[in-house]
Amino acid sequence: MYFYGGVPQLIVPDNPRALVSNACRYEPQINETVHDFARHYGVSILPARPYSPQDKASAESAVQVVTRWIVARLRHQVLADVHAADAALSALLPSLNERPFQKLDGSRASLFAALDSPALTSLPAQPWQWAIFRTVKAHIDYHVEVERHRYSVPHALVGLELQVRITDALVEVLHRGQRVACHVRSSQRGGLTTRDEHMPAAHRAHKQWTPERLIHWGQGIGANTGQFVVQLLHRFRHPEHGYRSCLGLLSLAKHYGPQRLEAACTLALELHAGHYRHVREILFNGRDLIARNHSAPEWVAPAHENLRGAANYQ
Repeated sequence: MYFYGGVPQLIVPDNPRALVSNACRYEPQINETVHDFARHYGVSILPARPYSPQDKASAESAVQVVTRWIVARLRHQVLADVHAADAALSALLPSLNERPFQKLDGSRASLFAALDSPALTSLPAQPWQWAIFRTVKAHIDYHVEVERHRYSVPHALVGLELQVRITDALVEVLHRGQRVACHVRSSQRGGLTTRDEHMPAAHRAHKQWTPERLIHWGQGIGANTGQFVVQLLHRFRHPEHGYRSCLGLLSLAKHYGPQRLEAACTLALELHAGHYRHVREILFNGRDLIARNHSAPEWVAPAHENLRGAANYQ
């Protein structure tokens, strides 16, 4: 469209699977990426019917003309790459567009300037960027996870399914087609990108979960479990970022029982292991079931015939 200098009202493409998610004869559905392209430029896209090239007969005939007048002239040239092919086509394109019609007045270039160009709408300020879409859910910590990195959204959207638009540079979060958050894309796995305006007042407006409630829940299982919850919450700049780890930790009591969870948290604290996955691995491997001797015995050298005593130095 930048070659033409404007945007048409309608685009009639083929019906490939890369563009059309449901090739219905009467209501074809384009995928999210193509729909985003159409929304950006304000253009309608109506795919041709399957196996019906007559729906875009003008385009098919134009391909035939270009093949005869341009591609045929390049058949003996060796083009190194796509850029070389573009340069060769661009050099021959004016000769085709300005070539006079045989039975009509003017040329393709003059006809375009008189009929098509005035009907085009203006181009947007920024060109469209290729984007992929995913459906995510806003977790209790008002973050969504994209490629193992968490991005914040307004806390009022906790628990809702949202749509994420991912480009090379940005991650945009959409709710019912409206953008509610925009972040610079990060490649850090396990990291957090949080905007202060997404955080609720006192970190409590989004749901009934609070650090005090999580700590109280952990202390109900055992003192060391409560201490481990406190340790998880203190690992982050904002305690709410540790909610997910705390909920995962406390959910282990449903599978292994509160006694084993308390024993695993006790062992993890002794080993200075401060992550949820450490407690999970202790329970999974059964290390909490191994009896431990808490009193460290005094080390005594074993008797050996090669050991020399004080008498050897007299």
